[in-house]
Amino acid sequence: MNLTPLAILLVFQCLGEGAAQLLGLPIPGPVIGTLLLLIAFLSSPRLAQMMEPTSWGILQHLSLLFVPAGVGVIAAAGQLKGDLPAIVVALVVSTVLAIAVGALVTNAAMKRFTGARQAPDDEESR
Repeated sequence: MNLTPLAILLVFQCLGEGAAQLLGLPIPGPVIGTLLLLIAFLSSPRLAQMMEPTSWGILQHLSLLFVPAGVGVIAAAGQLKGDLPAIVVALVVSTVLAIAVGALVTNAAMKRFTGARQAPDDEESR
């Protein structure tokens, strides 16, 4: 197993954390690191190809990353009792919004890509 892609992911996460701390940004370090990694992928498609197998491997086991968060919620359940209605409302609203935004983005992407594919076909049939 090649550890280089994992090391690259950790380096970009550390770069993001460092940028967030040094610049005092209200954006989480991993988000900044992900944006930096995206820029690196756009500037070096070879890097993106090298990272792809590892990325798919991580995505296949993504559900495991929710275990620590679940344990934290259970451990803090006593402290969260008074905030239960607010937490439930926040979960329901954020889920509905995530589904709606996902549907809108998917719809826009399908229109864009379907339209882009159909335009050359229409010209060929003339």
